[in-house]
Amino acid sequence: MFKKNLKKIDLAKQLSNKTGYSVNFSKKLINDLVEIIALNIKEDNLTLKNIGSFKKKNKKERIGRNPKTKQEFIINSRKSISFTSSTKLLDKLNKLIW
Repeated sequence: MFKKNLKKIDLAKQLSNKTGYSVNFSKKLINDLVEIIALNIKEDNLTLKNIGSFKKKNKKERIGRNPKTKQEFIINSRKSISFTSSTKLLDKLNKLIW
């Protein structure tokens, strides 16, 4: 039942099974949640209590190299997001796993 890589539709189906809502409604909830998180991260770093924190990072332009041909090219500057989980979430995961 659990997959290594989940799609939004898989999350919607699991949410639907757990709550009894329709799959379409669950999909809308997940899409809205992702949009709200993205908008809040865009404004500033986001901390979700007992879940973790999202931080914006700006990566600089740098030189990359094709390992096969050794040809160099420029990797453009870009924005990235890092996630750090809370200790409560880590404790909960450790109890589930072990």
